[in-house]
Amino acid sequence: MADLAGVNGQRENFRVVGKPNLPGVLSYALATGVAKFGIDYVLPGMLHAKFLRSPYANAKVLRVGTAKAWALPGVADIVTWEDEDVKNLVSYGEHWGTLRPWLDNIADQEGTEVAVIVVAESEEICEEALRRLDVEWEVLPHVVNLSKGRREDAFVIRPQDRSTPVFGAPDPNAPPNPPKKGNVAYSNVCWGDIEEGFRQADDIVEYDMTIPAFASHVPNPYGSVAWWSKDSYSGERETLHIEGAVRERLPISRMYDTPLENVVQEGLFMGGKYCDWGLRRSQEITPLLAKRTGRPVRCVMSREETFDSVIMQQRHMRLKVGFTKEGLITAIDDHSVSDGGIWGSSSFGHVGDLKHGPYNAIKCKNIRQQMEIVDSNRSTMWVTGQHCPFNWDVVTVAIYLIAEKLGKDPIDVTRTNLHGPASKDDPNPVPSFEACVAAGKKLMDWNWHPATTKKLPDGRMHGASFRYQLCVRHSVSGYACKLEFRDGVVHMPTQGPVFGAYMVEPNAMVVAEELGLEYEDIRVDFDYRAKFSPVGGGSDGTTASSWAMKECANILKKQILEAAVEYAESWPLILMAPLQGTPLPEPGPFKGCKPEDLDIMDGKIFVKADPERSAPLAQATNRELVATYSGRPPLAAWLTGANGLILDTMNTVYCEVAVDTETGEVEILRFGAVVDPGKVMRRTSLESQIDQVMYFSQGCQLLEDYVYDERTGVKLNSNMIDYKKPTMLDVPQVDRELLETRSGNGAYGANGISHSMANTHLVVTAIHNAIGVWVDPPATPDKVLQALGKA
Repeated sequence: MADLAGVNGQRENFRVVGKPNLPGVLSYALATGVAKFGIDYVLPGMLHAKFLRSPYANAKVLRVGTAKAWALPGVADIVTWEDEDVKNLVSYGEHWGTLRPWLDNIADQEGTEVAVIVVAESEEICEEALRRLDVEWEVLPHVVNLSKGRREDAFVIRPQDRSTPVFGAPDPNAPPNPPKKGNVAYSNVCWGDIEEGFRQADDIVEYDMTIPAFASHVPNPYGSVAWWSKDSYSGERETLHIEGAVRERLPISRMYDTPLENVVQEGLFMGGKYCDWGLRRSQEITPLLAKRTGRPVRCVMSREETFDSVIMQQRHMRLKVGFTKEGLITAIDDHSVSDGGIWGSSSFGHVGDLKHGPYNAIKCKNIRQQMEIVDSNRSTMWVTGQHCPFNWDVVTVAIYLIAEKLGKDPIDVTRTNLHGPASKDDPNPVPSFEACVAAGKKLMDWNWHPATTKKLPDGRMHGASFRYQLCVRHSVSGYACKLEFRDGVVHMPTQGPVFGAYMVEPNAMVVAEELGLEYEDIRVDFDYRAKFSPVGGGSDGTTASSWAMKECANILKKQILEAAVEYAESWPLILMAPLQGTPLPEPGPFKGCKPEDLDIMDGKIFVKADPERSAPLAQATNRELVATYSGRPPLAAWLTGANGLILDTMNTVYCEVAVDTETGEVEILRFGAVVDPGKVMRRTSLESQIDQVMYFSQGCQLLEDYVYDERTGVKLNSNMIDYKKPTMLDVPQVDRELLETRSGNGAYGANGISHSMANTHLVVTAIHNAIGVWVDPPATPDKVLQALGKA
């Protein structure tokens, strides 16, 4: 049990935390359609804004004539990249890469905002005004095929950007990477002696892996509505009202040099895609447009325009792995060609692998990773938008291939290669992994068979696969918690789930647990001015914020018990004071007690030595109490252990498929997930997150891929009709089992699941186990038949 630094981390009995079927605080609003997103705000006299968008994959606006557009009735403003106020804009949202003007005349992706913004009385007038612009384009060569883009004779699409992507602080001990050449940046890492590792090997497997670029569904189009007001309470400064900005007001406050207390964002809901922290221009620009026009302005992307980015970039990998006859990996040579995306894309999904990759969890010390990151005109990678930044499938595929060669169960080969919990030199098993595997084998009725050896009664071929991963998480996020006790009720002020994650609920559950109350007893007060916001990377919003809130709850509990004793002792004096307003409640029977003699349970304060001496919490004191706590839990073990060398909580996932060798159809018969979140916080959220990542995994391996016209560089499936995702009819059964080793660093030893179970090759590996040939994802029927030599 790892929660040793905090109060009550070793709690044995739980009444609220981990309880199933506790509703979300705002679930009713979402389910009934009452929930109001930024794009739902409509104000009197509101104007609309739209950007000029490039029809080309790579182009530059040389000149734009606006006279015809200005002549259109209803046009209120036309902004160009040459206007001074636009030139002075700087985004403080989650943007990566070399600093570039907020809006310029360069379009390095089809459909991207460029050069001009039109503001008018309606969206239809905006669109007509954009059509009337006299735009002179310089169309430039593009890169949407990574193989062609990395050639030495390829046109250099971004000569002004000569930097090599980095993720986090550079390693001072690492040799410098080769300089960027053409469209290609290089990021290389080497540990140990790769040649010696291959000399120690009894055999070698070489294999190629491809990850397609795939998308995430956006429930509500990105956009915002902004307006300015002035009142006597704000002094000389105007108040900026904005609805629809991502997560919090701080980036907008900094962008428009407006004090945070003068920025109002009352809406509780933000519609965005999974784990997407990137502010879109449509969410950032409305305050400027409202200032210029003196009226509220709304700027919202269309459904097609929200198809602006990916959840994982395209990547090609060539791997060479040496291993012994026992299945122990001795050397890994990993060469990857990864899509760097357009300017400003996050390096989280490619260079991030070099620092947080899968190889830290295995015993092998002889590893070379050579990565080519190719600039492209394909799409944007928005910060943490990808479903899994750590490509563990390169190792799990290697383990599967080694198992096939040696005639062993992949789980046994995994056990041979996974190092112990303390370091790469630790020979001991990882308790969490062993617990997950034992439960997983039972859950799945696991009976391994070699490839092409099991046929189902209906004639289809059966395949199975297994995957493991460490529960990675940040644990670096800090939280400013606050709890209030008024009129016998505990209030938890919070900024709220502005991006739709259920992170407030576990915090309320922890408060209830620590104070002996029910979940429903905690009043969550959503207030945009509150400091507390349970936002964090991975599952930090649940486990790390709950750790801090647990500390705050115990501070409040101490205050309540002290106040109860004080109230009981001072009761005669209170009676002599003149009464004002609500009559004072009678005190509880705590006279002569000390605070440490008391406890709280079932909404009552009681004497521990005599539980019959009790009183409802509302009767304990008439004081208003406020407890605060600022901090974070101890760092996660995997961070303190050089990014993964210390292994604590683990995940295992399983897949069974049926493949029809005549039609090429693949059916996922079953997903299995046996996971160890350390401690289950909100079971409903955890189960839903598991379902979600398996949904991602199914989509990217069977259906999803971007299709580009190489001649023009435009995306051919740029909407949710042409781009195929799994539907309710496609989603298979997901069997789940949740373990609780209490070995995480969050509240009560929780670690969270994060998106670490999402994968790119679990289904593909099961297909190979069924038919004995590899099919690069997405494994559509035509590709399966082609792999079988039948198409």
